[in-house]
Amino acid sequence: MQYTIREVKAMTILEFQAKYGTEEQCREYLYNQRWPEGFVCPKCGHNESFNIKARNRYQCKSCNHQPSITSGTIFDKTRTPLVKWFMAIYLVADDKRGISALALKDKIGVAYNTSWTMLQKIRHAMGERDSKYLMNGIVELDEAFFGAPSVGGKRGRGTDKTPVLVSVSLTDEGKPKSAFMEVVGTVNSEAVEDFATSNVDKGSEIRTDGLRVYNTLAGDNYIHTKQKYDPKNQPDHLHWLHIIISNARAFINGTYHGLGKKHLQRYLDEFCYRFNRRWTSGGIFSRLLYACVDSRKITRHELVG
Repeated sequence: MQYTIREVKAMTILEFQAKYGTEEQCREYLYNQRWPEGFVCPKCGHNESFNIKARNRYQCKSCNHQPSITSGTIFDKTRTPLVKWFMAIYLVADDKRGISALALKDKIGVAYNTSWTMLQKIRHAMGERDSKYLMNGIVELDEAFFGAPSVGGKRGRGTDKTPVLVSVSLTDEGKPKSAFMEVVGTVNSEAVEDFATSNVDKGSEIRTDGLRVYNTLAGDNYIHTKQKYDPKNQPDHLHWLHIIISNARAFINGTYHGLGKKHLQRYLDEFCYRFNRRWTSGGIFSRLLYACVDSRKITRHELVG
């Protein structure tokens, strides 16, 4: 499915309610996003349908297939009204610090399990959206560790916290452009190579510290520049990367009070999604709404399994 972003400006809560305050308005938005030129059957391509309002579906006049405007998206088979989904997306987009499931539960009037699932699906959409892009140019890469305090107080590469590979692309002036983070089982050469392949465009320069696992980056695909991490004598080396890692920890610990490995990736996806759009915050709601429509569906079973 192909979608288009219809709005790009910031929206006040009153403007939001006027535009998406009813179930019908939300459904109209989804219909226009899925079929901007009018109904097209996803099964046979026919362009005429019956509107089955009682079931919120459209029946193709040719093959009788009955697609829904929410099928294949994170809203697929939801029992929660679309007005509450849209409000949840608005609240997520509106607060730069993020919103907890407990706070969202009270704001939109749903059970805690429902608000938790909704937020996880929205974060899933954030991660899927960012996965469509590759970093290029100069990229800093390092590992970080997230989680509760380690047993015995171990820190850094000897810790039992969750290992995460982190990359930050830089402008020609050395300022950060975008960030990607990925939870890994262990920091080894295979994990580093897979991470780079998924997130960094070929031909880019990747800067790391001297850890041997990063030697796998030296080859035809990337320019690998390694240097011992020494913030006292070389303060610019991996400078922005470690600032962003610190900010990610503050974001997670401040709003979500620490996380285990099981769900950490989606919270890192949320942090990166916000960071990568920090200069376009005026349009973040419309962009996030678009990402939720464009994202593939994911079930609660997948989220908790």
